[in-house]
Amino acid sequence: MDKTIITALLLIAGIVSVLVVFNAIYPAVVQSSDAMVNMERRIDERFKSQIEIVHAVAYGVSTKTVYVWVKNVGTTSIRAVDRCDIFFGPEGDFSRIPYNTGTSHWTYTVENDTDWKPTATIKITIDYKDYLVDGERYYIKVVLPNGISDDYYFTK
Repeated sequence: MDKTIITALLLIAGIVSVLVVFNAIYPAVVQSSDAMVNMERRIDERFKSQIEIVHAVAYGVSTKTVYVWVKNVGTTSIRAVDRCDIFFGPEGDFSRIPYNTGTSHWTYTVENDTDWKPTATIKITIDYKDYLVDGERYYIKVVLPNGISDDYYFTK
């Protein structure tokens, strides 16, 4: 009879130990799996998002306005365009230009579609704080919210 009770108690202790170990390890495995799925989704989004700055120009003698055309050459639509980062300025002295606020700011319009879908081009209008100097080289960098970017140099 003693052996039966001891065996039953050892069996119960073994089952409780397995449950404790399972409850400690299972959440970590699930969390790790979720992190891998999220990372895969972000990487896939980055591969599908691609842009190319097609052209940039500043018209006129005394101008503070620059026009930049950026094409979506990826395979997915780009949302939240207003959350893009735009860097602009003379080569070696550029800064981040905020969207639609401040002395220097930028706005955009979609040129050949309703949204910035694949093959669509946006026209970014940068209103700069200073007049652009003829013959000076300027730098533009467009960074999407997911980190994809393209840069471009032009001379006024």
